[in-house]
Amino acid sequence: MAESDAFRSGFVAIVGRPSVGKSTLLNALVGARISITSRKPQTTRHRIAGIVTDDTVQYVFVDTPGFQTRHHSTLNERLNRTVRESLSDVDAVVWVLDAARITPADAAVATLLPADKPVVVAVNKVDALANKRDLLPRLAELGAMREWSAIVPISAERGTQLRELKAEIAKVLPHSPPLYPPDELTDRDERFLAAEMVREKIFRLLGDEVPYATTVTVDSFEQEGKLRRIHATVLVDKASQRAILLGEGGSRMKAIATQARKDMEALFGGSVFLEVWVRVKRGWADDEASLTRLGY
Repeated sequence: MAESDAFRSGFVAIVGRPSVGKSTLLNALVGARISITSRKPQTTRHRIAGIVTDDTVQYVFVDTPGFQTRHHSTLNERLNRTVRESLSDVDAVVWVLDAARITPADAAVATLLPADKPVVVAVNKVDALANKRDLLPRLAELGAMREWSAIVPISAERGTQLRELKAEIAKVLPHSPPLYPPDELTDRDERFLAAEMVREKIFRLLGDEVPYATTVTVDSFEQEGKLRRIHATVLVDKASQRAILLGEGGSRMKAIATQARKDMEALFGGSVFLEVWVRVKRGWADDEASLTRLGY
């Protein structure tokens, strides 16, 4: 038997509405925090791949933004386009749902799922169910929708049944040699990951409105041995948002930068010098040219 016949590999899109745990699932599968997470919807804005290589399978999991049906902006239109494009470019799909309920937003995502590709349903957050029997109506509801490759109840937070989920995905991947070297964890570089870690802390440490009006750019990224010197800028839409982000005497921005730096050092395996500035750029989320420059 040829090596390509014995080995399977392929791209697997992780999709779902906002806040169902897609990025948490990606990180749990990869075993590293390569995709940022928070309890706020739309934390993930970029397509990012997490690579997992076993003895006989290489999974290239593609984390996608939560499909947005409520808030409309040029940015959100581009994020939704990223989801659609990701679905057209993969070998299989993992549709992530919350075990508590199937919402109209979930139904909207279901209409995007390709009919010609295998779809494994991951029913997430089963650990939050007080009575596991409450899961049965959800499984029956899913079973009535269409034929799935598999339905796997999981907890991405606790790692419950992730081995079973991977086994079901492996069954539907094509026979192929590895697509990436076995020691790679992601298709994104450290510069991208650094910007995302700063943005994650903004989402985690600020209220509901300001995070959505921000984005982060890395102006310079230099490595000297194991030391990385990183200079970044946070763009906001209004001067009032800049004041909130900075905090009294810059204290809030200092806390954001400190937490981001610690995460960078853990992932990069070396010391990080991080300097972050905050600048007002009005209307950046609705400006096509700005969004293109920012990589959206």
